[in-house]
Amino acid sequence: MKTKPLVLSAGDPAGVGAEIIAKAWTALRWEGPPFLVVGDARSLASAGSGIRIKTVTGPAEALDVFPTALPVLDIPLLSPVISGQPSSAHAAQIIRCIETGAGLALSGAVSGLVTAPIAKAPLYDAGFKFPGHTEFLAELTDAASFDGARGPVMMLTAGSLRATLVTIHKALKDVPGALTMEAIVNAGLVTAQALKQDFGIREPRLAVAALNPHAGEGGALGREEIEIIAPAVRALRDLGVDAQGPSPADTLFHAEARARFDAVLCMYHDQALIPVKMLDFWGGVNVTLGLPIVRTSPDHGTGFDIAGRGLARADSLIAAIRLAAQIAARRAA
Repeated sequence: MKTKPLVLSAGDPAGVGAEIIAKAWTALRWEGPPFLVVGDARSLASAGSGIRIKTVTGPAEALDVFPTALPVLDIPLLSPVISGQPSSAHAAQIIRCIETGAGLALSGAVSGLVTAPIAKAPLYDAGFKFPGHTEFLAELTDAASFDGARGPVMMLTAGSLRATLVTIHKALKDVPGALTMEAIVNAGLVTAQALKQDFGIREPRLAVAALNPHAGEGGALGREEIEIIAPAVRALRDLGVDAQGPSPADTLFHAEARARFDAVLCMYHDQALIPVKMLDFWGGVNVTLGLPIVRTSPDHGTGFDIAGRGLARADSLIAAIRLAAQIAARRAA
């Protein structure tokens, strides 16, 4: 029986998505994993440095096409694309690509979804109501994990580091008010389950980062560790999760510390993304945990400043494709 392909949503057509997809296909066409793209075939062809594009009707046809052409489920744009200039005129098609990819993954026709970068502002101008891909996919898939814990939980990976987030797209000033014991426990449970199911770690170890410098210095630099984070860690242990913390974030990310845990639960966006990008700026991957589908994405944005110039690197997208295939294989085993 043939394997199922992955599906890639093409992202914002004015960004680097089409270029890195073309480069990823060139790198993976013979060794796999195979994928098809949901997007505007004309835009993909124009960004692909002469690669062959073939429109397909679905995943089964894409498997036969993949080694010799980039298979595309065509969703044509209704207005021209200017590289580096995002437009709300493309918003409906961008959203439709994501919805189509998620639908294929939910139906089981593909093994997982990999999303090329989108820009939020043009989508907001067209009425998009979600902070980003992660929250939109949770809505599309009615995400739920186990024992009452719900996704989505964002994980960033780079080499041996896996970092998950309690809060995602929050202004820093709003993070303390958004931290609750329930949110931390939920993220910890989803992370532990994903480490078992998706990463093959039988007894996962979870480090929990503090919010404040020096883990609050006994309350002198903030009481979130005492009143919220430490009780959440105790609750996770009571639920059977090997969780330790809260630990000062500046002690968690060097090589010796990383050897002591399988993932670190971070309180806010940059607490996780800075160490991930320091470890592997070009090859980091964003994984959404707690969804009924496999979903990964490159750990970078749309790159409007370099779009259309042939400068974009596909390392992160290639890593996202490979990781999605690995997770899908574990779930199917």
